[in-house]
This record gives sequence, C-alpha cells and structure tokens, in this order.
Amino acid sequence: MEDINLIQEALKFMLLGMGIVFMFLYIMVLVVKMQHYIIHKYFPTKAESVIEDKKSSTSSTKIIAAITAAIEYHQDKKGNING
Repeated sequence: MEDINLIQEALKFMLLGMGIVFMFLYIMVLVVKMQHYIIHKYFPTKAESVIEDKKSSTSSTKIIAAITAAIEYHQDKKGNING
C-alpha cells in the first residue's frame, strides 16, 4: 500500500516539474516575440541595407562559382596525371 502512494507522489512531482518547464518555455517564446516586435517597431530595416544585401549575395555567388571552378580544375588535372 505504501508503494502506491510513492508512485502517486512521483507522478505528481513529474507532472509538476514538466508543467513548470512547459510554462517557462511558453513565457520565453512570448518574450522573444515581444522583443522582435519592439525591435522592428523602433529600429526598422532600411531599403539601403536590403540593396546592399543583394549586392553582397551577387558577389558571394561569384566567389562560390570561382571556388567550384577551381575544384573542378584541380580534380581534372589530378585525373590526367594518373590516367
């Protein structure tokens, strides 16, 4: 009979602990969403920064293409030596 009470108490503590963790995570998500709203309200993104991002993405695409070409060239050259 004593074992049943211990199991019930353990289940109560487990549910209490899981409930506290769930509530903490839920409140944390709400706080992060509020921070997002406040930051975007008082510090909006500018159109100039968006244009700069597009320019940087174009240059990063060129860099990726150059690296890919260099790797392919190196692999072809390596294949010709062995072949």
